[in-house]
Amino acid sequence: MKALTRFGLAFALSAVAISVPAQETGEVQQLHQQLQEMKENFERVQKEQRAQIEALQKQLDALQRQQQAAVTPATSAPPATATAEQVQQLQDKVNEVVEAQKKILPGEFNPAIGVVGETIFSYHSRGADQTGSDRPGGFDAFQRSVELNVSGSVDPFAKAWVVANASADAQSGEANFGIEEAALETTSLPANLTLTAGRFFGEFGRLGYIHDHELPFVNRPLALDEYIGGESRTDGLQLNWLPPLNQFVSLTVGVGDSFGGDSPLANPGNYRVFSEANFWGRLSTYFDLTPDWQLEAGVSGLWNPNTDDRGGVNALTAANGDPMTEHERRLAGLDFKVSYVPLRNNEFRSLTWGTELLYSDNRYLVDPDNSLNPASPVPGLTGDEFNAGVGSLGLYSYVTYKWHRQWSGGFLFDWVQDPQNHDNQAFAYSPYLTWALSHWNQLRLQYTHTDHSAASGLPADDAVYLQWAWIIGAHSHGWTQR
Repeated sequence: MKALTRFGLAFALSAVAISVPAQETGEVQQLHQQLQEMKENFERVQKEQRAQIEALQKQLDALQRQQQAAVTPATSAPPATATAEQVQQLQDKVNEVVEAQKKILPGEFNPAIGVVGETIFSYHSRGADQTGSDRPGGFDAFQRSVELNVSGSVDPFAKAWVVANASADAQSGEANFGIEEAALETTSLPANLTLTAGRFFGEFGRLGYIHDHELPFVNRPLALDEYIGGESRTDGLQLNWLPPLNQFVSLTVGVGDSFGGDSPLANPGNYRVFSEANFWGRLSTYFDLTPDWQLEAGVSGLWNPNTDDRGGVNALTAANGDPMTEHERRLAGLDFKVSYVPLRNNEFRSLTWGTELLYSDNRYLVDPDNSLNPASPVPGLTGDEFNAGVGSLGLYSYVTYKWHRQWSGGFLFDWVQDPQNHDNQAFAYSPYLTWALSHWNQLRLQYTHTDHSAASGLPADDAVYLQWAWIIGAHSHGWTQR
């Protein structure tokens, strides 16, 4: 009831914000901008190659004239300086440049390469032992990520991308380097089908498959951290289908051996059966409510029928303190986004209201006497074990209003119940202000007040964040309005 009251407050704030006239640079505008950049790059390359051809052609003409002069009998003619071999070499160079212009594989010359950096300066009123955070309390500077993006067309039938990320370890400060994404995606399957394979962010919910630096606020919502495990990274296969309807509908299904970049892996031992994989799906649609207002909505589901012991045997704790092991993972989500994108001046004003509700219904094996603990003298069943399910809810809702090409601000409401103990709840309230110095350089200031229920045993915490994010080179997903 308390949670619903607080959500109602956030909803009311959102409704007030909607009434303010607004405009934005929407996703369509972003696509136009990216298309324009690609056209400019293409024209620049053409211009450079044309100039190169002309220069080589001039050299070739000059050498040919010298060669002709050398074979012409004349007492005053200068000695020949060019040989037939030199002429042939120049002719080969001209032919190579001309052939290069005929290439039809854009990836052969244009793999998009970019680097994204993100630094978080913060102050927490409580220490890490009182907040449960992996970052220390007080003043903190955190290089959350340095991300290298490489993407391009493999051939006319597929594209590929790699995202390598390095972030500072919370304790040692040393950078941990890893591959966040390395995937191949088809571009020309029939029947509006798209297949993705490799390591990628599985499509679940609204912001689950968005990188941290692309979020409309500084930190990932609590519910996504608790139920998904950060970003929805997976190693697997995903199929998307756009049915041939007048109404836009997108259906995605996938399978992978993990789901969630920070989620502990299931431990299938030395052999994995198909039922230990993660299965997910998403159905979404889009409506033009008016020429200026749009609605996006979707439902998502994630199921692992046999997680075996994700995170370890007896690594979790029930509400009464008994150790337990996760045996089945279930997660459902409902999300929507309402956007105001005026047809005129949409680069200077916009409004976005996004909300996602998640329901976790995991199954556990409770072991009151801890006899299954591998550290026990003789690990094994003693008969007191029993199965139990825990249903928990989580929600985040945010409103972002953009009143200037460079300035926007908003408010985020967070609420989440612990997936093992729904009496353990956390609430967070976060106003934020974003200053986009340019498309590649962005500052964001955020204040967050976090409160906890009595079952958590944690005190309230206040924090201030200053996020500085930048981009060098190409960045395929960009800072679009989320």
